[in-house]
Amino acid sequence: MEVFFQTLVAGILKGSLYALIGMGMTLIMGVMGIINLAHGQLMMVAMYVTFTLHAFFGIDPYLSLVVAMPTLFILGAIIQQWFLNPLMKVESILPENQVLMTVGVGMVLTEVMRFIFTSDYKSVQTSYSKSAWYFWDISVSVPLTIDFFFAVGLTVLLLLFLIKTDTGRAIRATAQDKDAALLMGVDSEKITVITFGLGAALVAAAGTLLIPVYYLFPDIGGPFTRKAFVICVLGGMGSAVGAIFGGMTLGLAEAFGAAYIGMEFEDMIGLIIFILVLLFLPGGFKRLTKV
Repeated sequence: MEVFFQTLVAGILKGSLYALIGMGMTLIMGVMGIINLAHGQLMMVAMYVTFTLHAFFGIDPYLSLVVAMPTLFILGAIIQQWFLNPLMKVESILPENQVLMTVGVGMVLTEVMRFIFTSDYKSVQTSYSKSAWYFWDISVSVPLTIDFFFAVGLTVLLLLFLIKTDTGRAIRATAQDKDAALLMGVDSEKITVITFGLGAALVAAAGTLLIPVYYLFPDIGGPFTRKAFVICVLGGMGSAVGAIFGGMTLGLAEAFGAAYIGMEFEDMIGLIIFILVLLFLPGGFKRLTKV
């Protein structure tokens, strides 16, 4: 029973970060109708921003959020404005050109970081990186607990933004029916730029929160792009609330798979659930929750 509760706590803490990653991708997917295959690479850039601020200026990773998130918002907005929006205006035999562009952007980001920082593994070690709180016989990682509360706070702020602000309502309207939103006067080009920036900022937050307990190298983006896609499918394409459930599901699945089957099967468990959802629940949690 002790192992069960320890694994449950670890899965929930990890799932909160996965939810942030998934919400960033699902926002972009909902508004633009494409899969951003540079999502993990954007997270990787944010992790390098955090690493640089800590290594050269001694800035705590959590304080780096105020730099990493705006930086990646700007980078995401530039990618959308100058690389993806022009493709949306061009008639092409390949409607997947925007997706292919994100693949190219991801490759460029990876190689730029490799050129600057080399391929060596790096990490950010703080005084609390290996600290833990103990409740009875259950140990809880201090940085992952802090990450959990940051993730919950950012999730609440995002949902309030989408529900309460005019820009948020415009994003939701564009995701639900782009043509109707255009007829109502929504500037779809501006909304896509803001949405991509928000998605990049959210995944930047996840990367910054993760780096005190994780390693960093230029190719780390690929696995996290895959995880983000799995989360989006689990939660339902374009559903921000669904991404929360999807992230928690993946976090718990990986934690219990590692604890009861084997560490080497951690990623496999999530992919098996992904295949089962595609087969038996194609709409993901969105189909069940209607959100």
